[in-house]
Amino acid sequence: MTSKSFPAAMPLDPIAPDGRLDDAQAAQHSEPHHESERQFRTLADNMSQLAWIADPAGQIHWYNARWYSYTGTSMEAMLALGWRSLHHPDHLERVNARMQHCFATGSIWEDTFPLRGQDGLYRWFLSRALPIRDAQGSITYWIGTNTDITAQVKAEDALRELNESLERRVAERTRELAEINERLQIEISERAQAEEVLRHAQKMDAIGQLTGGIAHDFNNMLTGVLGALDLIQRRVAAGRVSEIDRYIDAAMSSANRAASLTHRLLAFARRQSLNPQPVDVNRMVASMDELVRRTIGENIELEVDLNPALRLTSTDEHQLENALLNLVINARDAMPDGGRLLIQTEGVHIAVLHDALVPGDYVRLSVQDTGCGMSSEVIARAFDPFFTTKPIGQGTGLGLSMVYGFINQTGGQVQIDSEEGRGTRIDLYLPCYLEPVDRPTPSGVESLPPRASQGERVLVIEDEPEVRMLVVDVLRELGYSVEVASNGVAALPVLRGPDRIDLLVTDVGLPGLNGRQVAEIARQQRPGLPVLFMTGYARNAEVRGDLLERGMEMMIKPFNIDDLAQRVRRLIELASDQP
Repeated sequence: MTSKSFPAAMPLDPIAPDGRLDDAQAAQHSEPHHESERQFRTLADNMSQLAWIADPAGQIHWYNARWYSYTGTSMEAMLALGWRSLHHPDHLERVNARMQHCFATGSIWEDTFPLRGQDGLYRWFLSRALPIRDAQGSITYWIGTNTDITAQVKAEDALRELNESLERRVAERTRELAEINERLQIEISERAQAEEVLRHAQKMDAIGQLTGGIAHDFNNMLTGVLGALDLIQRRVAAGRVSEIDRYIDAAMSSANRAASLTHRLLAFARRQSLNPQPVDVNRMVASMDELVRRTIGENIELEVDLNPALRLTSTDEHQLENALLNLVINARDAMPDGGRLLIQTEGVHIAVLHDALVPGDYVRLSVQDTGCGMSSEVIARAFDPFFTTKPIGQGTGLGLSMVYGFINQTGGQVQIDSEEGRGTRIDLYLPCYLEPVDRPTPSGVESLPPRASQGERVLVIEDEPEVRMLVVDVLRELGYSVEVASNGVAALPVLRGPDRIDLLVTDVGLPGLNGRQVAEIARQQRPGLPVLFMTGYARNAEVRGDLLERGMEMMIKPFNIDDLAQRVRRLIELASDQP
């Protein structure tokens, strides 16, 4: 067949080896048939892909003009050398095996590989061959195309190289941090100098945990915990127990910061278990004054305008503090040459639905700067995870996403008002707390945690041995009789038994039966049994009301002993007051 020969339009008629139809065939072909063949020829020679046709066994006997233009070959050369002569030798065996399998089984063939052009260079193609069958289902011929995907392959290679480069940089940074930690451990023997270094590191970490990366933060936090515990162990061994209080405080501080970081990560994923409580936003802002001033630096003027008649809001105070600090850091970075930062609170009433805000009373917490501002395009993407306008290494793009996720979970809304060159104002709308609140007056006397009063019996279910040991020891120290189980299945005989149980304390994320399922079984056996859930992450309980029924409460790990004692006592007493 010559390079100018084309198959007829479907169904494909057999063609003589010299490219001409025999007399019998010619008699059967009408003018519409020739027009169809002309249309096919025009389409095939002008399409952007390389195209070819093969017989049922997979032997290629026709290529379109684009094939010859790209390869610089002719029909005679292709018949003599075969298509394999244009394939890269590193890929030929794989491609040939796959192609033969598909042609033998009659399945669609698809593969990617490089083909050599007439300039001697290889370009990548996505190739696909489709079997054409007759009315009886037999393959009459194959139609194949090769689409140039070199640009896509190069882009993927560039992205892969970038990822590998980033991984190398992260590994190098991790090694640097490990070396720093090792040096700090060596220098800790020089007491005065080591204490100064640690104090400085903790101040820097309080700010750096939002910009330095998650791995960096955890390494520093663990250094504080392990270093303090190491010093406590040394002081106790030397009999110098009077000196350990500050190390205990340091360990607790580092551990609490690590807990804060996990909550921020869950806020980004919008999966944290919130603890809505009545919060005085004015008091919270005032308590953060020193931290905010250290964060923004001396070249930025801070103004705080708090409405004295502000109502309480219903939110998670700890998460709101993180949200405010995120906004302050963004405002600081928008004013590298200095400026003015305004933090303002005000009560507002929404009369009609507005920007997804349902009608009602809200507390508005605003952060306004005189920085570079944002374009409308940036505002539209400001809440997208990992979107940032900061240079590489100076921003993760997680801050506003975490703020948005938290505020939405708490029933509020975030609004941005900004213009390039004229600063930015971000408003957080938080729902007001609707129930009256009795604000206790501090007595100045630290109260002791409540103890068991009538020998109450508590069932504790926890799969983590260390957590289980701590909870059980605390409850027994408070005078409770404690039954222990490491999982839900092990607790079922106790729940179904005749012995008294006044309270069930269970982790939510248990293996097998989870804590919520165990609680349901427990209440089937013992209606009204109070339940205290413990969790570090409750995927299906972003807000506790979704999980809790009457007589149930939830504690977020980590928690302190006094809080545990108060929750246990309150649940038992509430249950005893029920008729």
